[in-house]
Amino acid sequence: MPDFSWRGRNGAGDIVQGVMEGAAANAVADSLLGMRITPIEIKPQGTNLSATSKQDSASTTPSFQFFKEKVNSIDVLLFSRQLHTLLRAGVPIMRALAGLQESNNNPAMKIVLGDVREGLDSGRDLSLSLARHPEVFSRFYISMVRVGEMTGRLEEVFIRLFEHLDFERFMKEQVKSALRYPSFVLAAMAVAMLVINIFVIPAFAKTFKGLNAELPLMTRVLIGFSEFMVNSWPFLIAGVALAVLAFNAWRKTDQGRYDWDRLKMKIPVAGKIIQKGTLAHFAHAFALSSRSGVPIIQALSNVAETVDNAFIAAKIEKMREGIERGESVLRTTIAAGVFTPVVIQMIAVGEESGALDDMMQEVADMYQSEVEYELKTLSQQIEPILIVALGAMVLVLALGIFLPIWDLGSTMIKH
Repeated sequence: MPDFSWRGRNGAGDIVQGVMEGAAANAVADSLLGMRITPIEIKPQGTNLSATSKQDSASTTPSFQFFKEKVNSIDVLLFSRQLHTLLRAGVPIMRALAGLQESNNNPAMKIVLGDVREGLDSGRDLSLSLARHPEVFSRFYISMVRVGEMTGRLEEVFIRLFEHLDFERFMKEQVKSALRYPSFVLAAMAVAMLVINIFVIPAFAKTFKGLNAELPLMTRVLIGFSEFMVNSWPFLIAGVALAVLAFNAWRKTDQGRYDWDRLKMKIPVAGKIIQKGTLAHFAHAFALSSRSGVPIIQALSNVAETVDNAFIAAKIEKMREGIERGESVLRTTIAAGVFTPVVIQMIAVGEESGALDDMMQEVADMYQSEVEYELKTLSQQIEPILIVALGAMVLVLALGIFLPIWDLGSTMIKH
C-alpha cells in the first residue's frame, strides 16, 4: 500500500503531521479520526505540503478584528438543507457550493464555503475540505459526510444531518427554557433579599434602638446581617465577582466541566430535564450514525464528542471501550448507569432483532416527549418549592421584625 503525507489538528487544536500507510486517502482519514486527529490535508508521499502549511499558519494567526462575525449553528443547519435540495435536483456540487456562497448573508460562512470550493478544486474530498474548519463542522458531521461519499448517498446524508441539527437545536432551546423560569425566580428572590436587608430592616433597626429594650435573638441576627451588608457591600460585590470568575475558571478545566455537568443533572426539577435532553441528543445521533452505516465503535466515539455534557460523554466512551472488548451494547448500556429500565429493554430488543437504529430513534423520541411534558408541568413542580421558600422568608421576617413590636405592646398593656 502507498504512503500518504498528512497534516491535521489534534484535540488541543495544534497542527500535527506525519506519514501513514493506507489504501487510499479516505482510509488514512478514517485512521486519523480514530486517533482523534482532524485531517486537514492528505497527499501521496513526496508531495510538498509546505505551501499549504504556510497558508494554514497564516490562517491560524490570531485576528484582532472587533465584532467579527462567526458561523453559528443556524448557518450550518441551512447549509445542510440547501445543499441537500440542490444535490437532489441534480446540480453539480461545485455549482451548488458556488450558489450557496454567493447567496449567503454571513461573511464568515462565505469564507468557509470559498475555502471548501478551493479544496474540491485541488482534488480533496468534500469531507476533507469540511474538516479544514473544525470550528464550524463537528467530527460527527464530517464522519457522516464521509459515509455519504463512500456510499454514494450524499444528498440523503445531508437531509439526515439537517434533521439531526434541527433536533439538536430544538432540544437545546427546550433545556434553556426549562432553566429560564427557575433562574428568574431565584434572581427575583435574591433582589428581594437585598432590598429588605438594605432598606427595610435598617428602618426598623432605628426604631428598635430608640426603645432601649432587649431584642429577641432572631431580631438581633437580622439586624446584624443587615448592618454587615450595608457596611461591607463593596467587599460583598468583590467577593461575588471573584467567586464567579473562579467558578468559570474551574468549569473550563476538564475535571471541573465533568463535575459541573454531573452536578447539573442533580438540580431539583431542572436536573432531570437536562439529563433527558442530553440522552435524547445521544440517542438521536447514534440512530443517525447507525442508519448511515457508520461502525458502532466510531459512531460512539463521534457522538461522545458532540454531546454537550462531559459526564454523559465519559459514560459513552466507557460504552465504546466495553464494545471494543467484545461486550454487547446491552451490557455496556446497563454499566453506564444513566438509562432507565424501559430504555435498556428497548435497546435489548433492538440488539436482538438487528434494528438497534430504530430502537435508538424510539428512545430519542421518548426522551423528547418526556422533556416536552416536563416543561409543560414545570410551573406546577416549582410552585411548591417557591411557596415553601417564600413562606420561610416571611416567617423569618415576621419573627425578626414583629416580635419586638408584639413584646412592646404586651409590656405597655401590663403597665
